[in-house]
Amino acid sequence: MSFTVYLSGEIHTDWREEIRRGAEAAGLDVAFTAPVTDHDASDAAGDHLGPQSEGFWRDHKSSKVNAIRTKTLIEQSDLVVVRFGDKYKQWNAAFDAGYCAALGKPYVTLHGDDIVHPLKEVDAAAMAWASTPAEVVEILRYVLRG
Repeated sequence: MSFTVYLSGEIHTDWREEIRRGAEAAGLDVAFTAPVTDHDASDAAGDHLGPQSEGFWRDHKSSKVNAIRTKTLIEQSDLVVVRFGDKYKQWNAAFDAGYCAALGKPYVTLHGDDIVHPLKEVDAAAMAWASTPAEVVEILRYVLRG
């Protein structure tokens, strides 16, 4: 069996690479997709649509352009991993988890135990909560190989 896994959320650490390396080392047939993880490029995704005098409209246009990618890749995935880091509040990650829940798309949350309480509703709709990338790889191993 093969899987497509969308890696959503926090962009300031190498958790995506840890999961990719772990899946490759385990010989898992997984294709990974992700949002644009270059913060400046993501913020500028709508800049080609013309200048805006207010930051809100720049963010609005860029979020719409980014949503084309996010929505499409989530819908095409078999599983979504949603990472919540400890440094920033990832409202976009929470939105992605909610979108998965609305679609009935299975997702796994990935975060430390220090934010279990604020994520209780997000975790309640998830199929699993992992606290390390290695645990995500083990979930994938089990799902793909039994």
